[in-house]
Amino acid sequence: MSESIGIRGGVRKLLFVLVFLCCFCLRTASVSATENYNDIGIVDEDDINENNTVINRPGSAEDAADLRELNVSNDLTVTYRDGQGNLSGTLRILITLTLIALAPTIVIMMTSFSRILIVMHFVRTALGTQTAPPNQVLVGLSLFLTFFIMNPVITQINETAIEPFEAGEMEQDEFLETALEPLRTFMYGQTQTKDVRVFLDIAGIEAVERVEDIPTSVLVPAFMISELRTAFIIGFLIYIPFIVIDMVVASTLMSMGMMMLPPTTISMPFKILLFVLADGWNLVIVNLVRTFY
Repeated sequence: MSESIGIRGGVRKLLFVLVFLCCFCLRTASVSATENYNDIGIVDEDDINENNTVINRPGSAEDAADLRELNVSNDLTVTYRDGQGNLSGTLRILITLTLIALAPTIVIMMTSFSRILIVMHFVRTALGTQTAPPNQVLVGLSLFLTFFIMNPVITQINETAIEPFEAGEMEQDEFLETALEPLRTFMYGQTQTKDVRVFLDIAGIEAVERVEDIPTSVLVPAFMISELRTAFIIGFLIYIPFIVIDMVVASTLMSMGMMMLPPTTISMPFKILLFVLADGWNLVIVNLVRTFY
């Protein structure tokens, strides 16, 4: 019994010593942290307001207005310009990703891409080759031709808008207007007046005196309608010689009594031969590019 009492007393003394050591260690760590904070100047309230990003410490708000003014770690800060007046790397990445997302719409709606691609599909259909050349080739060819045609516009945008904006010589609103102006000039040169008037009437806008007064929301759909009309007219003109070949082949087969033989089976080699001998790709592409000048 006495041994049990002695063991319990020893355990109690050991627990007491451990608790005392823990309290002593925590106190020492707290004092050391306070001294370190004092050394780097965080405890000083004046220094907090000058050097620390946390202007008002959490828990210091008294009402909702104070809570909105707290500058704590969940705020998002975007550096618009650095010391040299250039765009920061973060904002450059954001603008690049935005342009990548909008690039298909810009290319299709505001450049020569649509007309070129539609005409290329008309050529393939008129030849009757089904998937030759494939869609990837036609789209790639249309993209490079679009870049060739739009190169003066891209150069003008870079010289008059992008470079001054990166140098800090113009604001964002002025940059957007300046960058859009060469595209508007290009679209207006390819847009028929009647299409612009139709969309002006639909939008309830009275007749405008200058090109600059036409809203972009009116100019873009008018440009697309004009591009579709022009592309279909060119496609119809391309179809005519191939239709003549189909009619000649069909009449020949009928006269020979070969009514069960599809005319397209016989006419397709002749159409390909005529297209190659006439250097059709050069004629189509060169004259298609010249329609934009």
